[in-house]
Amino acid sequence: MKTAIPTRTLVLTALMLNLGVAGAYAQQKPVKMTFSGTNVATTINLQANTVTDETHLAGGGSLGPFTFRELHADGAAAAAPSGCTGPYFGVLKGAGVFQFLDESLLIVTVTGGSGCVNRAAGTAGLIVNYQVNGGTGRFTGASGSITMSATIMPILANAAGAPAFLTNTGTFEGTVIRAARGDGQDEDEQ
Repeated sequence: MKTAIPTRTLVLTALMLNLGVAGAYAQQKPVKMTFSGTNVATTINLQANTVTDETHLAGGGSLGPFTFRELHADGAAAAAPSGCTGPYFGVLKGAGVFQFLDESLLIVTVTGGSGCVNRAAGTAGLIVNYQVNGGTGRFTGASGSITMSATIMPILANAAGAPAFLTNTGTFEGTVIRAARGDGQDEDEQ
């Protein structure tokens, strides 16, 4: 005597198989990287009433050794960052590119951020949030989010006395989700 398989069981089985297959084709990689480098004010105008900074960083971590280049616009923030008692600013717009030793690129877009100046220490804390927008090589089709937490320190002022050249040290943390290569190897093992 044949027993019919209930439709509900078939639907649940198909759903579980689909979720399992999707998991096999995507890799979620935690990101934790340290860096150091510089920020410099530019004449580039990304947004009215802002100052555009160019960032050059180098470092290493969970995705391997890298360089990072970014442009972002600093301007007025709606509110002070939590715990900020000094002058503050917002990171309003921008984009950046990580380049790795295997020549893969990871492209990010600024989704927001803020800075808080500590006049007594002569530094500023900087938080920048990024959305991952793909890349090349092992980052083709990548997505995710990364946050930069940095300390910047002015080393040269412009003619008006505003910081024009700064050091930048800190960390990148977040998650990168990317398509698997399909050969069973993690791309970071290259």
